[in-house]
Amino acid sequence: MGIIDSILKKIVLQEAVIVEKSKLSEGAYKIRLKSEGIASVDFVPGYFLRLGIGIDKEDISLKDKMRSYSVWDINKSQGYIDLAIATHSNGIGSVWAKQCKAGDKVYYKWKKGNFLVDNSADSYLMIGDLSALSHLYMINRNLPKEKKVTGIIYSQDKNELFPDLAGTKPFDFHELALNPKEEIMALVKESVSKMSGKKMVYIAGDSRVCVQLNKYFRKELKWESKQIKIKPFWNPDKKGLE
Repeated sequence: MGIIDSILKKIVLQEAVIVEKSKLSEGAYKIRLKSEGIASVDFVPGYFLRLGIGIDKEDISLKDKMRSYSVWDINKSQGYIDLAIATHSNGIGSVWAKQCKAGDKVYYKWKKGNFLVDNSADSYLMIGDLSALSHLYMINRNLPKEKKVTGIIYSQDKNELFPDLAGTKPFDFHELALNPKEEIMALVKESVSKMSGKKMVYIAGDSRVCVQLNKYFRKELKWESKQIKIKPFWNPDKKGLE
């Protein structure tokens, strides 16, 4: 074990254990982590978890040792969190998700960011792909029940998409090609036309779609920045985008 890995494990990160792993779909795994530190975290829905999946692997560069994942669910009283990790990228995180098993130790830290639950609007639109699905589920579950929420979730194969906890499907699933510029815009325009009151949109997943829709909401619809929550999770031309 290198000096940097040792420092990360002993000083920077907390230890957790994988207590459960199951396949959610052809493109995603559910991984449950248990740790003493989870009970005391001041958690806000929308937080990410930074996992040191490359620690103790000498052939992995420092920047590739850490990956960020959305928290799909948290149970502070029982000290566990659930992750839903997409595996279609075949990157280091995807390989780890496929190969890890119950009993494995992992090291983590919290990443707060700005892609958090915000209950200041009346109606919401959630837009994303498989990589963003669990994050949008978490946001949706933690909005007040009286809020109106519509979701546009897409994938090249709808069989990759999975339901939320307890088997619920609060969003509409669509089978679309990668970077579906025209198709996604048509769906967004239809959904926006049905929104009322104070409006807010959450956009996540493919960075190309994020850029396209960010421009649409800002430039064409003239929405204010506080109405637009955006988080690119991946880019086909980059590795390790978070």
